[in-house]
Amino acid sequence: MKIALVIPKNSSEDEDSFYDYKFFSQFLFSRRYFSYLLAIPTLASLTPPEHEIRVFDENIEDIDYNWHADLAGISVRTMFARRAYSISETFRQRGVKTVLGGIHPSMCTEEALRYSDSVVVGEAEEVWQTLLRDVQDGALKRVYKAEKATDLTAAPVPTRHLLSKGMYFSDIVQTTKGCPFHCEFCSVYVFDGQKIRNKTIDQVIKEIKDVSGSSAKYKKKSIFFADDNIIANKRYARELFLALKPYNLNWSCQASINIAQEEELLRLMKDSGCGAILIGFESISEKNLSCMDKGINLKHNYIDAIKKIQSYGILVHGSFILGYDFDSQSAFDELIGFINESNLLMPLINTLTPFPGTMLFKRLKEEGRIIHKDWSKYDGKSVVFYPSQLTPERLSEGYKKVVKEIYSFDSIYRKLKYYWDIDFWRRSNEVDPIKLKYRLLFAVRLFTLLFSLKMERTGFIIKMLPRVFDRRVRISTILTLMAYNDYAYK
Repeated sequence: MKIALVIPKNSSEDEDSFYDYKFFSQFLFSRRYFSYLLAIPTLASLTPPEHEIRVFDENIEDIDYNWHADLAGISVRTMFARRAYSISETFRQRGVKTVLGGIHPSMCTEEALRYSDSVVVGEAEEVWQTLLRDVQDGALKRVYKAEKATDLTAAPVPTRHLLSKGMYFSDIVQTTKGCPFHCEFCSVYVFDGQKIRNKTIDQVIKEIKDVSGSSAKYKKKSIFFADDNIIANKRYARELFLALKPYNLNWSCQASINIAQEEELLRLMKDSGCGAILIGFESISEKNLSCMDKGINLKHNYIDAIKKIQSYGILVHGSFILGYDFDSQSAFDELIGFINESNLLMPLINTLTPFPGTMLFKRLKEEGRIIHKDWSKYDGKSVVFYPSQLTPERLSEGYKKVVKEIYSFDSIYRKLKYYWDIDFWRRSNEVDPIKLKYRLLFAVRLFTLLFSLKMERTGFIIKMLPRVFDRRVRISTILTLMAYNDYAYK
């Protein structure tokens, strides 16, 4: 049987957006996208070898509908749902059976069934091979529901070789599933459960070897650990960090704010190659934190936590949500002030988004505050609900104001200079591994942008050019910040 596995692209995304890392593709790394969805290589690993598989990631390639597939499996997140449905219908018009899986079809099963032949509810590991046999027997069921959580210790290594590997900036590895917290806005614990499940350390190391062996082009391999909270099981985390140390990795992760209290874990993380941690600060309002059931954050001083983590040479990336019930017009300037005070280099700013399946979605629906269900707008930047103390228009304007302020070239340069002045990357032994020829290409590309109509960009580039060949200067960081600036001001 011929099986097409598909990662949809958000149909509302600007094809020419700097935000999707095309700058990397054209002038530095020959890659077009940050990374891939792990669901697809996981499905490929679960597929018996007698089947032929092709993977299509719309972020980097077109779908070849002329390849005569017998089955198309499409991984669906909420903001990609509309595009996923269109892909499914195109395959069905060609006589191809389709199955939708992932968090959105699991939460909106009846909706998804209108656009596909079948839907997988929950984790696919428990049902995928049964589904494939049913397709071969002409007996595909409408719904396949996982009746239990997947035993991660039995999980095979995801099959990544079917991906267009050279087109991604970073690899994805996941060691755990589940989250013990129950934040109102989050669908992770609804889908994965609150019980923490781990792969064995041996499994993870086998996966790391598989990933590292696939590319010897760079001194270090960039890996993002997609665990929702890499320190949820602290004993396991300690064993993991010790096991990672010999592999010369450059990795980042997500963790809860209490990592700031775990000095041994921070030391082990740094020793094993951790360069950055994404922490969900979510709000600087205690009332908002209580409303969203983010009690763990109430126990910590954000500024102190950031300083503690970064004292180990690990950069903190923070995520924030605008539009919660206690956000008024003053919330935007307050957040800008906090980010400036804390010198967070690459904070992620989102508008509050009530994803299906969350307690937030249920509450706002009951209160009549959901504006629409155009899922392509459930993207963390559009306003799809009625805020409590703001109009949707004011929230949208405030979001844009925050993003423009923190990613203005003046703001970017001030923060970069802060980290250079404290010699952050040299103190943490993190000289940039980018080779001289790529730095030269970067310098040439910057020079071509000097004559931009944007005077702010021109001024920024003039300041950057003398620093391009300083190994303390992280080229990838500058590229990413320039991409965020384009995103903020497009």
